[in-house]
Amino acid sequence: EVRLQESGGGAVQAGGSLKLSCAASGPLRCVAWFRRSPGIETAGVASINSLGDTHYPDTVGDRFRISKDDAANTLFLQMDNLKPEDTAIYYCAADGVRHGGYCDFGLVQSKYGYWGQGTQVIVSS
Repeated sequence: EVRLQESGGGAVQAGGSLKLSCAASGPLRCVAWFRRSPGIETAGVASINSLGDTHYPDTVGDRFRISKDDAANTLFLQMDNLKPEDTAIYYCAADGVRHGGYCDFGLVQSKYGYWGQGTQVIVSS
């Protein structure tokens, strides 16, 4: 029913950039990017609500930017000035794939019921 597929991960040196994509099986409503490193709790890195408002944690600062192409049902995460601490598996997540309704969940992990399989990002010094 609901499918989310990340792509765009890879290996990059510190200071480099990557752009992640998440192809969805239907219209995106509330969506977010999370990341997971071994031994570290999953943490949100960016979110966008149904109105297009975005949210980023302090750990990301102004280095990451989330956006979406509604016509293509695709979510993006532009990551600039990457640091070794950004090394993780990155997941896109959504509350659903449908039109209509208001939602604003920020980076609250439990609010996102659908997740992709993740894409690996490795940042070396």
